[in-house]
Parts: sequence; C-alpha cells; structure tokens
Amino acid sequence: MRDTHTLTRHRDIQNWVATHKGTPAIVRERDSLGSLHARLALRFARARRTMTQTPDMDDGIMPCSWSAWLAELDRQQLALKVLDAEKPVFEFVERKTLN
Repeated sequence: MRDTHTLTRHRDIQNWVATHKGTPAIVRERDSLGSLHARLALRFARARRTMTQTPDMDDGIMPCSWSAWLAELDRQQLALKVLDAEKPVFEFVERKTLN
C-alpha cells in the first residue's frame, strides 16, 4: 500500500519536488471579475517526445523561484499532499483542514 503524506515544511516540499525532478511554477489566472490570481503549480520532467508527436501548446505555467513559490504557498495557507509513488502524485490542500 502507498503512503500519503502532507508536507508543510519548506525544506520537505523542496526535497520531494527535487527527488521527482520537478520545478516550482505559478499560473496567473483571471477570475470572473477579471482580477488576476496566482495558482501554484509544479512542473515535472517528461519523457522525451518522439518525432511523430506534435509540440504542446503553451500551458500558461511560468517557472518561478522557490522563494516566490513558497511565499505564495504560505500566503494561501496551503500544504502539499503527496503520494509515495514512482511518479509524482500530489495535490494542494488547505492547512486549516490538517488540524
């Protein structure tokens, strides 16, 4: 059975992402009123494309520094819930639901 862990410490999050060859990113999205909001994202290395595959469209994910990403994680009061598996499986959860 695979274990699920919720990570809140910055060092633990960075180590988990690095172990899975990931990088921090932020997506800027507009809400229904047109205001910009930041949505946290993680990008992971993909297998190389074969010559028959077409390139993906820009997914709007912008790489960012760890300090900016972690500051946004704290601002939104989120934690990273991860599944111990070979492939990176994760979701963002509210910290207040952890108590």
